[in-house]
Amino acid sequence: MLLAGAALAPAMAATTKPILAFGARIAGDAARSRIVIDFESKPEFSVHYVGGPERVIVDLSATAFGFPPEDLSPRGLFKDIRFGTMDEQSARIVLTTNRPVKLSTADVRPGENGVWRLVLDAEVVSKEEFAVLLKGQDWRATTQTDSEPTPLMADDGVFTVAVDAGHGGIDAGATALKTKTQEKVITLDFAKTLAERLNRLSGVKAFLTRDDDTFLSLSERVATAREHRADLFISLHADTLTQKDIRGATVYTLSDKASDRMAENLAARENFSDQLAGYSIQNGPSDVADILLDLTRRETQAFSIAMADNVVKSFEGQIGLINNPHRQASFQVLRAPDIPSVLLELGFLSNQEDEKLLLDQNWRNRIADLIAAAVDRYRGHSVANGG
Repeated sequence: MLLAGAALAPAMAATTKPILAFGARIAGDAARSRIVIDFESKPEFSVHYVGGPERVIVDLSATAFGFPPEDLSPRGLFKDIRFGTMDEQSARIVLTTNRPVKLSTADVRPGENGVWRLVLDAEVVSKEEFAVLLKGQDWRATTQTDSEPTPLMADDGVFTVAVDAGHGGIDAGATALKTKTQEKVITLDFAKTLAERLNRLSGVKAFLTRDDDTFLSLSERVATAREHRADLFISLHADTLTQKDIRGATVYTLSDKASDRMAENLAARENFSDQLAGYSIQNGPSDVADILLDLTRRETQAFSIAMADNVVKSFEGQIGLINNPHRQASFQVLRAPDIPSVLLELGFLSNQEDEKLLLDQNWRNRIADLIAAAVDRYRGHSVANGG
């Protein structure tokens, strides 16, 4: 038996070559559940507990998951299981539970032919016991807000665009209806195409917030844009809906009040990305103490709306758009106070026609050209207006 909340292994060492996890299985009931994962060599790991909802987080050294996701389909005490890379040196397993639990066993055991097995035994505990496990484990992802924001456009003579491929790593996003392609793959492929198109424009420099299958928290995406002094932030997504007949592109800008129920639901799903990876979203204070920051937010919002309108104008008559294609919702990734930001739903993976287009490189090239034209037009207007 291991002490709950204690470090369960030595500190994870940096490595350039991930360990292969080649097999997994799960068994159990509503009182106890066991997960076993087979590794080609001995993994290093640690365990944390997170509330709201109750989750067990298993952090691993660099790991390549070589078994199909269905081998760890949630059952017993677990209602959701996610696993994937976090960065080049680490990976994570997130176990969302039906009830408060603790790991009564969490260790690595040698097997035959050099195989190592990670064994996780979970059992039900009371809410009071789980609260004890949580004590001292406040590792919420916070977003830092500067009291003196940088200008809307960095005074460096270059118009810098942050191209943000939604999801990544442990957070796969939506799954295509027919091909089962993951959203994180589609957004990264398209982000690379769009960045290449934008970098063809004179005076424009585009960069990717992520250029591989790496998890970035929502706050890290915004921080990366600010570190690069971005003048514009474009987040790319391809979600799913229960209504499979709905298709077409949508452009979103930030608003605390959603423009409609669909926008509200999509924002809730996108904002849940951090929680899938074991983070808890901590919103900033609702009241803005600094009037200068408040004014900056309002000006930024006006520029964001202008960019969204330019995208819609580029798309009209060229590609499919949903009804009322410019919508608003409370997307966490759009909350930079000083960078105009839009979130672009390229289409819906729940619709077979949209799925075909999203996987078609010729269509990607075409829509990337249209977005680049919108960015160029927006840049010209914002510079002329002193943005």
